[in-house]
Amino acid sequence: MYPEIHTPIKQISEKAIHVNRLSSLIEQAISTSILIVLLCLDYSFSWYSWIGYVLWGLLIIDIFSGIWSIVFRPILLQKYWRYEIDQDYVHLRQGKFKQRNQVIPMAKIQYVGLEQGPILRKYDLYTVSIGTMGSSHRIPTIPKEEATHIRDQIAYLANIADEKGELE
Repeated sequence: MYPEIHTPIKQISEKAIHVNRLSSLIEQAISTSILIVLLCLDYSFSWYSWIGYVLWGLLIIDIFSGIWSIVFRPILLQKYWRYEIDQDYVHLRQGKFKQRNQVIPMAKIQYVGLEQGPILRKYDLYTVSIGTMGSSHRIPTIPKEEATHIRDQIAYLANIADEKGELE
């Protein structure tokens, strides 16, 4: 009989909603600005008429995409992202409509690290990066204390040595 792998229950930080909204807002502002510049160029240089129609269509799609990615997607990401770490596995689960479950054996983990960009730094959050031979996995928007604890716990359980050759 196989050992039972429990469903992950730990959630990412509630600040993830703000982080995802801010990053989506920046991305949306850039894409909308590019489309508006292209529409102005189309108007100024009288490009083929079909180019204007395509640009207007893309702008409409971009607006609806922005509403989704700024208003609804961050809430769903925070609500349905789960993780769990035990002695043998790291279990990640994400998604409501398209669920994705990943079970990473501790024996296969080669590295674990923390990442923090400018937006995450503003909210004092980190992303835990877990690497195996064939892929890399991430646990996003974790508070600093919990992220360092997760990193140290995985490093210890996976027997990952630091630069000096000592176990962390």
